[in-house]
Amino acid sequence: MLLVKTEKHPYERTLKRVPDKILTFNSIMLYERTLGQWLEHWAATTPDKEYIVYSDRNLRFTWSQFNRRVDDMAKGLIAIGVERGTHVGIWAANVPDWLTLLYACAKIGAVYVTVNTNYKQSELEYLCQNSDMHTLCIVNGEKDSDFVQMTYTMLPELKTCQRGHLKSERFPYMKNVIYVGQEKHRGMYNTTEILLLGDNIEDRRLNELKSQVTCHDVVNMQYTSGTTGFPKGVMLTHYNIANNGFLTGEHMKFTADDKLCVCVPLFHCFGVVLATMNCLTHGCTEVMVERFNPLVVLASIHKERCTALYGVPTMFIAELNHPMFDMFDMSSLRTGIMAGSLCPVELMKQVEEKMYMKVTSVYGLTEAAPGMTATRIDDPFDVRCNTVGHDFEHTEVKVIDPETGEECPVGVQGEMCNRGYNTMKGYYKNPEATAEVIDKNGFLHSGDLGVKDEDGNYRITGRIKDMIIRGGENIYPREIEEFLYQLEGVKDVQVAGIPSKKYGEAVGAFIILHEGVDMHESDVRDFCIGKISRYKIPKYIFFIEEFPMTGSGKIQKFKLKDLGLQLCKKQGIEIV
Repeated sequence: MLLVKTEKHPYERTLKRVPDKILTFNSIMLYERTLGQWLEHWAATTPDKEYIVYSDRNLRFTWSQFNRRVDDMAKGLIAIGVERGTHVGIWAANVPDWLTLLYACAKIGAVYVTVNTNYKQSELEYLCQNSDMHTLCIVNGEKDSDFVQMTYTMLPELKTCQRGHLKSERFPYMKNVIYVGQEKHRGMYNTTEILLLGDNIEDRRLNELKSQVTCHDVVNMQYTSGTTGFPKGVMLTHYNIANNGFLTGEHMKFTADDKLCVCVPLFHCFGVVLATMNCLTHGCTEVMVERFNPLVVLASIHKERCTALYGVPTMFIAELNHPMFDMFDMSSLRTGIMAGSLCPVELMKQVEEKMYMKVTSVYGLTEAAPGMTATRIDDPFDVRCNTVGHDFEHTEVKVIDPETGEECPVGVQGEMCNRGYNTMKGYYKNPEATAEVIDKNGFLHSGDLGVKDEDGNYRITGRIKDMIIRGGENIYPREIEEFLYQLEGVKDVQVAGIPSKKYGEAVGAFIILHEGVDMHESDVRDFCIGKISRYKIPKYIFFIEEFPMTGSGKIQKFKLKDLGLQLCKKQGIEIV
């Protein structure tokens, strides 16, 4: 049964029962609850249980406390003009109010647009423009990026306009910027002011907006380049992400007693779906780490007695190799997810032995919300280590021959495709690109190559698209190529992945210069710094005369990887 609020006063809530519409599959259900309804369900049934914990600063919210803050934040957003269908951006690491703002948007039917904290100026501006963003929520910044200054560069009008009355020619939809924190910045609200403004909004208005939200509304938009070109906004619904998170938890036998240490970024599906939605649907505790720090992760697990941990391989390596590792008690851990790139067998063994975890993995892509296959906690080590498991419940995964469109037999390589509850609603304002990845039969094409074995488990064997996966970040060569073409003296450029022990792959740029042009590797890097994300800047830069070609004149991109390794060896460059 689903609990729905019908309150007249924000703190005196009565709940009426309405039946959930549920689909069953192998006794596992899909729920038609919105994120707001899930939150209110736990606030009513386990009000005093801890939901959000920041162990490093002893910040703790019970389900009822957090739900109350979400309602207050939602009313504050309504006060500045956010309503059903409004696009609200969040540009921040895993700060405490990241999740408050997510649920506040979810309750009023607004769409939460996640912005990668690695983004630089041009990437930020592209996303704000493309997404028709109405309100942007920011923090101070990350590492070498000043988000406040970058926002002023994008919106100089902020310095002279009245808050809430922003008029920008370049960004006609943008009306507000919210600083997430206590500090005051000209032209911006801060979160304290938003909460105060909410006092002017009647509960009746909030409830009115809540009642209009359905589980099939878009709640989250994440930007990904897909198979080609510039990033596209992937529209994900409550139904997509809540159920994907729920099933992910079921694969690891999650219950309300679990405590998940979340050190992966919330702006990726890994953090917001596989972690947050898992906890939301199982009523368990999220132990948050604001930005990855192996020491904070180890201390949080030790102090809070976490039962589960997520990360990409590089994170687990950093934790295991930390000089203080032996000082912390990891014995409370029982499971978790290692994802983002292929997981080395030796690393899996170490994690299982030293961190007491039965590691699972999830395979998918943002467009599949994100999980389409997963290993289960009861699978043998070999399956959990060497495959990406089998289909998520309520989905159909097929290996399809890219040439014929027919399903491949067991053991034959083809493209990994998915159809089910988890398929995105589409790319924002881009029906052409949507039609390119979702075929007439409703199958989403991943661009990844895989095979299905006789036990029904899948192995990922390669990629049709030229994507580079560096430490869990997806990098699309086309985007970097387009950018490097703007560098004076560059005649042609191709970008490909170079194998890396640390990150799985690193970015390699192969450049053909115009005649008579003299250029150094440092010139290329200097051109990139501050304009594109640090992780996209080529690690290896090669100046070459020609690209490897087919007889028909097509560039053989797959050969660039080997060429890069040869050139590194020849030039005495160490591969790390």
